[in-house]
Amino acid sequence: MESVSGPLLWNSTWRILTLLLLFLCSSVPVWAKVSLEGDLIQGGMLIGSGAKGSKVWQDGDPVRVSESGTFLIGFGRDAPLATQLRIVHADGSEELRELKIEPREYQIQRIDGLPQRKVTPRSEEDLKRIRDDVVQLKKARGRDDAREDFLSGFMWPAEGPISGVYGSQRILNGKPRRPHFGVDIARPTGTPVVAPADGIITLAHPDMFFSGGTLIIDHGHQLSSAFLHLSRILVKVGQKVEKGETVAEIGATGRVTGPHLDWRMHLRQHRIDPQLLVPPMPVAKK
Repeated sequence: MESVSGPLLWNSTWRILTLLLLFLCSSVPVWAKVSLEGDLIQGGMLIGSGAKGSKVWQDGDPVRVSESGTFLIGFGRDAPLATQLRIVHADGSEELRELKIEPREYQIQRIDGLPQRKVTPRSEEDLKRIRDDVVQLKKARGRDDAREDFLSGFMWPAEGPISGVYGSQRILNGKPRRPHFGVDIARPTGTPVVAPADGIITLAHPDMFFSGGTLIIDHGHQLSSAFLHLSRILVKVGQKVEKGETVAEIGATGRVTGPHLDWRMHLRQHRIDPQLLVPPMPVAKK
């Protein structure tokens, strides 16, 4: 039997190497085309890109992917320290990626002197108002479409001293309450509030039981901003707004001890920290 040598051996080896290279290039780099930008931390959010034609799940829950291949992933206040991202690409290949989430420590805040009915509602009238408010809030946050208004980037809806931060737990009139899921900006009643990013108004309520004047802006992909305790709302449901456009005025309505803006954000079922999406609060000029 003749042995393979010389040019014939070289050609065979070259063909094998070429086929191996083609296999590696077609099977591995699909994930390399998908990028994630944001904060891998409790309360954080990631913007994914490059998943055009793909399907995405976070811990088994489906995630909207727009035609451009953009998607959003969020982590709540007490999110587990790991989350699994599953991507099924247009070519049928599948990727599983374990993301490590950084833990946070939260502040404890004591607030006394609140009207007792606002701390522990007891009347049937108050309880009915609260139930009605919950229904309206869920509906306003339920909008889910492929708009990518969040890509306009985020700015502070108002500038001023930060009087409350995301994740802190409040003790109201001596009783521990649910954690605070927003960032509070202390400014006088009547201070303008601007849209932090492009979006569509999904709720404009003048007086909810706990949050008083309440406004919600949907930024697409079921990402929304909520503004609480407003004294005046200047926009209507269904209206499109642009980043920086004045939409309301700060107030002291609902369950509060003084005028301020409470800014909260939801991504699907995740309550995320608005402060992670904006630059540091500008220092007031003296």
